[in-house]
Amino acid sequence: MTSTKKSAARELRLVKEAKIQDLIGDGAGTRLEASGVIYRDGAFLIVCDNLPSLIRVSSELSPKAPENGVLTRAKGKKSGGAKANEGYEDLAHDERRDHYYTLSEAEPVKSKGFRARVQEYDGKLRPVGSAQLEFDLADANKGMEGLEWVERSGTGHLLALCEGNRCEGGKKGRTPGGGRIQVFRRGGKRWINTATIRLPKSLPFEDYASVSVRDGRIAVLSQASSALWVGRISTKKWEVDEGTVYRLPTDNKGRTLYGNPEGVSWVSADYVVIVSDRAKKGAENERFREKDQSIHLFLIPGNNH
Repeated sequence: MTSTKKSAARELRLVKEAKIQDLIGDGAGTRLEASGVIYRDGAFLIVCDNLPSLIRVSSELSPKAPENGVLTRAKGKKSGGAKANEGYEDLAHDERRDHYYTLSEAEPVKSKGFRARVQEYDGKLRPVGSAQLEFDLADANKGMEGLEWVERSGTGHLLALCEGNRCEGGKKGRTPGGGRIQVFRRGGKRWINTATIRLPKSLPFEDYASVSVRDGRIAVLSQASSALWVGRISTKKWEVDEGTVYRLPTDNKGRTLYGNPEGVSWVSADYVVIVSDRAKKGAENERFREKDQSIHLFLIPGNNH
């Protein structure tokens, strides 16, 4: 994000935040690379890209809440290619069927490059099935990062957010103006790519980390740009409007504080929850450690969408 556009963007207002380990103890270890979150029934469900289990914390972010803990997935049939110790990039929930979906970023496919994989679970987190998203990716490290479930005329669809602009890696992927969300519909045991949602060309994001949809409104998070875009989505045409960019809070010098935001979910019309990954090693990332491996509740200021 350029400095001009960054300074013009409004800031999200922090309501409350906490280190995930402070909420759940050592049950999931000390390395919590949070990558996705959803809000459901007064609690937040979190996935990490280094853990096979889900984490649940109270929406009050209280260390004493009885809801807090690690949810181990029930054992069942093999996940069709997913490694046993694999973590996830994001998760989504089908409210009507009470099914959960987790996203694995990319795996090699013969002669096709790479494809993301989605695992499906019932309401008790018992495995139901697993299948690749039928969309070819050229770069294993710049695959699908965000996942959301959306109903359209009674039919469920998965929205998968590409990490790189134009669904590319390298320099092309870092060049703003090409945000893409791929739309998938179930066809038997397959996930068929049926449409592409093009995010606004004016969006100054260098990458895309997570997507959430609620009541016709869409939020897309960028880690590299430390910002959130909020707009309206038409599922009839699979289109979005220009929307508004909000930066995550900065320090008194205007520098980025939230260097590792990875997952976002709507909580209500004016609030979103964001989870942060572990900060990378190196002196340049030291100032991000205070906010890493954490969960944050934000108010969207003057939200007119």
